[in-house]
Amino acid sequence: MMNFKKMFFPIGGGDELKERLYGAMLVAEYFKVHLEIFKCESNPNSRIPIHMNLPKKIEKEISAVLETQKIEEFKSFYEIFTKTSEEVGIQISDSFVENKSSVCVKSKEGFRSTLVEEYSKYCDIVIAAAPPSGVSTATFEAAVLKSGKAVIMIPRVLKKFDTKTIIIGWNNSVEASRSVTSSIEILKEADKVHIVSSHEYTQDDAKLDNLIQYLKHHHIDASHEITETTNIAGETLLNAALNGNFDLIVAGAYGHKGFKELMFGGGTKFLLENSSLPVFMSH
Repeated sequence: MMNFKKMFFPIGGGDELKERLYGAMLVAEYFKVHLEIFKCESNPNSRIPIHMNLPKKIEKEISAVLETQKIEEFKSFYEIFTKTSEEVGIQISDSFVENKSSVCVKSKEGFRSTLVEEYSKYCDIVIAAAPPSGVSTATFEAAVLKSGKAVIMIPRVLKKFDTKTIIIGWNNSVEASRSVTSSIEILKEADKVHIVSSHEYTQDDAKLDNLIQYLKHHHIDASHEITETTNIAGETLLNAALNGNFDLIVAGAYGHKGFKELMFGGGTKFLLENSSLPVFMSH
């Protein structure tokens, strides 16, 4: 269907662990790609308080306990990973399997955001779970802003993934333009593509003609509408997506203020906290 081969999904601890794994695997299964789940680990020795000047024997004992704890935590994680892969029906494999979905886990020690920034560069698309309570984290921003890749942001709980109906949030920005182009192969496969913009960015329908014509070059017939924005950033786009029963949102992530701004010129908190739909974005 699409020429994607590998997706990258960073994951830490916290709530909805199984749900986040399930959502990422659903996306990989849908596109028939290899999914690398990247688990960031802290060095157990970094948890030992240096300022206490503990005797070496005590330090070794604490280090051994922490190392055992780390092994047990990974074992528990891997059991959840294995059960989830069985539920989704995705094969566990260290490498890409042609025309099939596959998944593996890689684990590295270090600062999570630094590791994500480094290792997220080697894939076609990054999958990022929405941060808890919609509050952007350094790790989430590293995945979205530092990977150089398009990102599919999934809600923390995702039971179904599809791309039959797609809504594009258009605000004439460089980031929105890049998101449309990055998602063009997905858009071409969709049954319905709808563009929504606001009076703030588009005063009349003619302003959307260039985008509509561009999509037509790719044999994509998109409908469109110009809406009124609300005082809550992201609400207009999300309402249009939910009211229209769309499967996927395509929008641009602003760059000049980091990921603090997204579609329709405002903070991402509303979308991150409230969207039950995945969002395809590009920075």
